[in-house]
Amino acid sequence: TPKALKLYGVDESEYSGEAEMFTKIHEMRTRIISNSKFDGSRVLGAILFEMTMDRQINGIPSAKFLWEQKGIVPFLKIDKGLEEEKNGVQMMKDMPQLEALLDKGVAAGVFGTKERSVIKSFNKEGIKAIAKQQFEVAKRILAKGLIPIIEPEVDIKAADKEQCEKVLLECLLENMSMLGSSDKVIFKLTLPTVANLYQPLVSHPQTLKVVALSGGFDREQACQKLAENVGVIASFSRAFTEGLNAKQSDAEFSKVVDMACQMIYDASRSSTSAGAWKEMLAQMAKKDGFIAALDQSGGSTPKALKLYGVDESEYSGEAEMFTKIHEMRTRIISNSKFDGSRVLGAILFEMTMDRQINGIPSAKFLWEQKGIVPFLKIDKGLEEEKNGVQMMKDMPQLEALLDK
Repeated sequence: TPKALKLYGVDESEYSGEAEMFTKIHEMRTRIISNSKFDGSRVLGAILFEMTMDRQINGIPSAKFLWEQKGIVPFLKIDKGLEEEKNGVQMMKDMPQLEALLDKGVAAGVFGTKERSVIKSFNKEGIKAIAKQQFEVAKRILAKGLIPIIEPEVDIKAADKEQCEKVLLECLLENMSMLGSSDKVIFKLTLPTVANLYQPLVSHPQTLKVVALSGGFDREQACQKLAENVGVIASFSRAFTEGLNAKQSDAEFSKVVDMACQMIYDASRSSTSAGAWKEMLAQMAKKDGFIAALDQSGGSTPKALKLYGVDESEYSGEAEMFTKIHEMRTRIISNSKFDGSRVLGAILFEMTMDRQINGIPSAKFLWEQKGIVPFLKIDKGLEEEKNGVQMMKDMPQLEALLDK
């Protein structure tokens, strides 16, 4: 709290004792939450400290104000700090009064909770213990009808951060078996070294959301890294309040809140929401229909155009040829009869994915305008026949293409 206040421009000399300190931090939070730019159009939820939940904003209990006045889902931070480091991790301290706190949260109208522990360095036993403790606490929260945000943070300064994250993922997936069939959880995780590492959690049927903490990255860095992780949205603290200052005028303060909300919202959206990914998964698993193969490329393109009635004399060179094939695909995809009621998915050639349809990127157009799941053709053609088969050619740039 003293650090948060100092970053906000409130020096320790401006308050005396814990009571005044918490009054100052509540004034900061009230100023943010009550600001006209901070609302449910961009902010899904807000995590409150217990003392914030116990207080009021503009004469209304904080959690109630968030939901009823702002359309923002309230969560409650429930952990009571961290143990000393052991086996490379800092476990949560015991919470003997947890049930009473959860009852208070339910009465206040919170939707869920958040509980944080920290992985400082690679130690398999320590990481296993962190995951186990998080799920044990999560079960107690679920029993009260609340949704837990499971937060086993990996320190961004850990020398073996990538290794920690891989084992953490394994442990989290293993512990999902502790949940009841109808239980849902949210994961709050450090932005991973390897983008999209947490996709198995994003797509897990019992995951409500995967959110990312900023973990010491500034807002720009955190947003850049977030945008690389499909299905993950932000839950930033310092990166959100960055640039806010107690001495700012209301207009200056609003400008920073608006900029922060928009930047973080855009980064969360650019990665494709977890909900959209799950909808695509459900459509492919359960819906009737077919997959349209619109991925002719290279040598097959002139043949496809000829069958479409476009002779080779009507274009000159590869660039014009691909423009013609894109015009054909655009005509098909934008046709009113081509939609998700009968077409489950469509396979795109890379150059089609790179272009737009009616001013919208092709893959985005397929899903958002047509309800059709987009796929990408990734092979680069076939080798010469050998042993009765034609193998795929090597794809040295495959990872870069998949990231794209």
